[in-house]
Amino acid sequence: MHAQRLVDTAKALVAGDKGLLAMDESTPTCNRRFAGLGIAQTAEVRRAYRDMIVTTPRLGECISGAILYDETIRQLTFADTPFAQALEAAGIVPGIKVDAGAKELAGHCGELVTEGLDGLRERLIEYAAMGARFAKWRAVITIGDGLPSRGCIEANAHALARYAALCQEAGLVPIVEPEVLMDGDHPLGRCGAVTEEVLHTVFDQLHTQEVMLEGMLLKPNMILPGADCADQSNVDDVADATLGCFLRAVPAAVAGIAFLSGGQSSALASTRLSAMNLRFKSRMPWPLAFSFARAIQQPALEIWHGQAANVPAAQQALFHRAECNRAARRGEYDSAADAPRQT
Repeated sequence: MHAQRLVDTAKALVAGDKGLLAMDESTPTCNRRFAGLGIAQTAEVRRAYRDMIVTTPRLGECISGAILYDETIRQLTFADTPFAQALEAAGIVPGIKVDAGAKELAGHCGELVTEGLDGLRERLIEYAAMGARFAKWRAVITIGDGLPSRGCIEANAHALARYAALCQEAGLVPIVEPEVLMDGDHPLGRCGAVTEEVLHTVFDQLHTQEVMLEGMLLKPNMILPGADCADQSNVDDVADATLGCFLRAVPAAVAGIAFLSGGQSSALASTRLSAMNLRFKSRMPWPLAFSFARAIQQPALEIWHGQAANVPAAQQALFHRAECNRAARRGEYDSAADAPRQT
């Protein structure tokens, strides 16, 4: 196993005040977002959109790594450079989403399990040859009446651990993403209890599969009330609940934590991350970074709108959101000062 290289890459992904840009939306997901804005849903338009992102000036000042989708890592930028190489040239570590998506879990109505382990060893070798240095696998956990079941939690934790072990075997840093979804009307405390149970199970499975914690990153949800909960909790309560949970459930050996945005607005995701870094900086055994998709991309996507003439303005919006999250890593993000530029 490539132990030192894994450790060095994992550290680089969460070093300083940078974070990750998730631009690994599957083709159906990307097409849905395009359709909502009246943008054509073709491979060439998806290539143009991702070219706009990757060629954003100075992006490497804020972004340490970018997660690509299978389609994108096989494409060239408009400068005829493979996307992974273009990212490297910008000082950004290229990564790749490797799961095959969440499917219905047999015998567990309303619950999902992420698939994609079949043939993963061979795919990881291919992605590494294309320039990927880390990978990502997302599991989704739903909170509801009687949910999640123990069977769902264990099935997803086992898959995450097997994926992580295969990544490290191939010399790729695994990003382990067990996402407890925001959907529902559950209170903050319910999300905290479920997330803690999920994390304990995931790390038990990672230990069983002999995954080196120093050579992996965790990409978790923040502890939040359900989107339909009447009490949305203040920023400090979210910070306290989230870090309290992680200090109990995430081993100190883990190289870093990079939050998913999970459907939060751009400004709110930055605000909550900033509060955690401000309030807990002296108590955290791991760096707290970001691995956002929509919370960085959405303002730029709405400006770009599929039009080449809008690329400079869209890139400016993308860089601005990346800068906001860089400030949040330092505990210095000010949503009030950012308000005039929000979308």
